[in-house]
Amino acid sequence: MSGIMGIYCLDGSSVERENLVKMVDTLAHRGPDGADIWVEGSVGFGHRMLWTTPESLIEKLPYVNFRNDLIITSDSRIDNREELIPKLQFHNCPPEKITDSQLILAAYEKWGEECPQHLLGDFAFVIWDAREQKLFCARDHMGVKPFYYYYSGKLFAFSSEIKALLCLQEVPSRLNEVRIADFLTVMMEDKTITSYQDILRLPPAHSMIIDSSGIKNWCYWSLDPKREIKLDSDTAYAEEFRKIFTEAVRCRMRSAFPIISQLSGGLDSSSVTCVARDILRQEKEEEKQNKLHTISIIFDKIKQCDERPFINAVIEQGGLIPHYIPGDELGPISKLNEIFRYEDEAFMGPSHMYPWMNYRATKELGLRISLDGFDGDTTVCHGTPRITELARQGDWKTCINEVKTLAPHVHVSPSGVFRNYALPHLKDFAHKFRWIEFFQGVQLIHKHFGISRKQLIVNHGIKPVLGQIRQWPRKHQKAAKSSVSQNPLVKNDFAESIGLNERIEKLNLPSENFLTVREQHWYSLTQGVLPFVLEQIDRCTANCSIEARHPFMDKRLIEFCLALPAEQKLSQGWGRMVMRRALEGILPEKVQWRGGKADASDNFDEGLLKRDRLLLDEAMSNQVKHLEKYIDLDFLQTCYQRLISGKEIKNDDIMRTWQVVVISLWLDYKQLTP
Repeated sequence: MSGIMGIYCLDGSSVERENLVKMVDTLAHRGPDGADIWVEGSVGFGHRMLWTTPESLIEKLPYVNFRNDLIITSDSRIDNREELIPKLQFHNCPPEKITDSQLILAAYEKWGEECPQHLLGDFAFVIWDAREQKLFCARDHMGVKPFYYYYSGKLFAFSSEIKALLCLQEVPSRLNEVRIADFLTVMMEDKTITSYQDILRLPPAHSMIIDSSGIKNWCYWSLDPKREIKLDSDTAYAEEFRKIFTEAVRCRMRSAFPIISQLSGGLDSSSVTCVARDILRQEKEEEKQNKLHTISIIFDKIKQCDERPFINAVIEQGGLIPHYIPGDELGPISKLNEIFRYEDEAFMGPSHMYPWMNYRATKELGLRISLDGFDGDTTVCHGTPRITELARQGDWKTCINEVKTLAPHVHVSPSGVFRNYALPHLKDFAHKFRWIEFFQGVQLIHKHFGISRKQLIVNHGIKPVLGQIRQWPRKHQKAAKSSVSQNPLVKNDFAESIGLNERIEKLNLPSENFLTVREQHWYSLTQGVLPFVLEQIDRCTANCSIEARHPFMDKRLIEFCLALPAEQKLSQGWGRMVMRRALEGILPEKVQWRGGKADASDNFDEGLLKRDRLLLDEAMSNQVKHLEKYIDLDFLQTCYQRLISGKEIKNDDIMRTWQVVVISLWLDYKQLTP
């Protein structure tokens, strides 16, 4: 992790060095190990250095090639170094003397604008090509490394964080009201906009060129939703997963310093921790300092949130140096003023305080490389839509078996699981007049769940068919448009002024009723919320001069998991089955075969309504007025009164209150006005 920034004056004027100095100083937290600036005429780059890999200790950025016609500034860790070095013909140069930025620049010289397709790892970089008088920019496949920019036609400026762009007089500090709507509707699909008007993001897996003719960007990689891997056995799938996952962890352990792993006790963080521990044992068995640090949040007061039985199961395997943080002492708005110093945007979810506590403690331990099990749920996939897929196929026997074995793991009755995922699709067979599969389903559903045959036939057979017949004369009529947002918190006139419903429709958000497991898996991996959260994690770690590394964001692992057959994702009631099989003998059985994870919502509720009650009341009395233009304040106050009275509380009351409070406090801190 380091910081990049730069300016390109498209009108031919010279870059003022003082502007780059401001940007570099603003991002001092990203790189305490050094800073440098390169300026030549209308182009200038800056860099903040955080030493992480062995090669970074000798790295100098911005880096200029020997012909003085290619210059790079980069925040990158390249993972396929062993493959690239011979291809890029680094003759007679020891690998440990070749920096990642040199590899990127050599890749650009060899492959030009196609170079990102040949890179693995986390990266955001900009190259000034003096030969063609253009900037070439690229961001990694999943968006682990951030890239923000401003473009006016006369000026292009970029940076690792928004705050560095706001140092420039030419860059306006104006609120982007569309982003406020995103937060309020919990819809973060747009991968380009930010909370600031005219400050944009380069989307993940995108490259961009800026020259005198303008700006253009394109996608250099995308997930293939149709690819499927077929191996001989469950064992073969598990072995291949273990191989790829181990490599995803191993390449993220290339470090000049001790490493710490986030250990929550869940399947994801435990898997990363256990594999990393074993790698250290194998690679450094003769060294004394071969133990992996771990850091875990524990709950002494809110016992139902505590994961220590699972954390301890991992620790007891040995080879680890554990550290603990109490998670039930602060509330979710206790330290927002400190957090907003580094967070350039508001939060969408309520769990920001846990990484904030984790990384502050990590910094106090003097550590700077952190492994994270972030979003293994999405990468490996629980596979629950397989139940829907089986129902659509008419494979009722397998469907019902999966329902019965899954139910205890998700703490829902078998009939509840079936009604949610499978029962609605019984009518599909009636619609298609496939009566044999329909009545087979009726018989099995009645037998296993006790639902009346008559009720099933009438509600899922006769009524749907009659309704279908009635619709035939009107089947070509265009349906009337209806409101998509359906959020009583958002004012209608505001939604109309920004075209919220049309925008949501344009983004083509699918329904939750996916046809296949792979369809759902692909969608979850390509959602806009994923890079948004990764960017927030990056700012949180950067504030503490720490680099977070995410094995589950490995391109190879993601491609493999997406291409797996559905039964490798959900089988015998176990989600992420391929991962559980693969880590046999590596994970403690207690963790390997756990069904779910602790729900931290009780700690959030108590933190907001009790520990932070005075702060909450103050925000509701004063700061929420900032959002009067966007929200129905009377509706919000009704939600809040139900919440604090404890009477007739509705499901969304606490989250709606939280959403408005955190956005209004962010606006107040940043002094942004609607």
